[in-house]
Amino acid sequence: MGVAEPIVAFGGQTEWEKVPTLSSHSPSRQARPHEERVGKSTLVHGNCLEWLQCRESNTIHAVVTDPPYGLREYNEVEKAKLRAGKGGVWRIPPTFDGCRRMPLPRFTTLTKKEQLAMRDFFAEWASLLFRVLVPGAHVFVASNPLVSHLVYQPLMDAGFEKRGEIIRLVQTLRGGDRPKNAEEEFHDVTVMPRSAWEPWGLFRKPCEGLVQENLRKWHTGGLRRESEDRPFTDVIACSPTRSPEREIANHPSLKPQAFMRQVVRAALPLAKGIVLDPFMGGGSTIAAAEHHGYESIGIELDRSYFDVALNAIPSLANYVPGKGGEGIQERQKPASACAVNEIVGQQLLF
Repeated sequence: MGVAEPIVAFGGQTEWEKVPTLSSHSPSRQARPHEERVGKSTLVHGNCLEWLQCRESNTIHAVVTDPPYGLREYNEVEKAKLRAGKGGVWRIPPTFDGCRRMPLPRFTTLTKKEQLAMRDFFAEWASLLFRVLVPGAHVFVASNPLVSHLVYQPLMDAGFEKRGEIIRLVQTLRGGDRPKNAEEEFHDVTVMPRSAWEPWGLFRKPCEGLVQENLRKWHTGGLRRESEDRPFTDVIACSPTRSPEREIANHPSLKPQAFMRQVVRAALPLAKGIVLDPFMGGGSTIAAAEHHGYESIGIELDRSYFDVALNAIPSLANYVPGKGGEGIQERQKPASACAVNEIVGQQLLF
């Protein structure tokens, strides 16, 4: 998960309605963004909107990303609170069995005005993204049930086809709370359901002709199968990111390699092309691409997180999931409903 470009660029202004469009930026006046090479990947420290505006058309073959969704948690003030463990708009969960939990953003802090401004940002992002992708390219975008519509609809309005959702089964500490300051009075009441899944929207730029024709010309249009006998499936059970990975890449929204490698692998059906993460964050998408030998490009505005990703990607790419205690769902055969329930039950304490 990366950082929303406009927040830092405008001196800590935190409301999405203050975000200007790219028409206020002149590409000719912009300095070339700083780039670093890591293996087969290119890391860019810069604004993803500006980068997309300057990128040649039909040159990216897939996108796998976890956007910031315009929440105020990534302005300089809130990031300082996060790093100091003070909270702010971040909710600091309690320790459990001596284990300190990772902070979570409060998705309910957005005002209606901020939601509309966020939708406008994603409309511009989706329009720029559509141009640079080759026909048949897929977009995997991490989301949350409370705000997914604010990015899904702009993607469809820009011309992308919605192809479904990838459901990551993961038990978190979000939701499930009793009414604040009235827990005893309403002890049988839960304000929101405890979150046990994470949706990833799946979209595709329309193919040129039939899928087989698009695959021959652009190497895109479908998803890479897990094996000869098993297609890529849309339910993946995977535990939260464990401390061994977080010690490699200290980012609050780092996704586990056990999950990311499955999604990134599927994104290039013929294992050819370039995977883009325009909100790179700690580098989990790029590390998964490196693990599979894919070319990739990661863009991150926040310099500290860019440096985190730069240093972490080689280690994350070589990381062996499972050694740190991750619960990995084997993908050899479809999981039954009972098996899925058992997986979720085992994760209730995560």
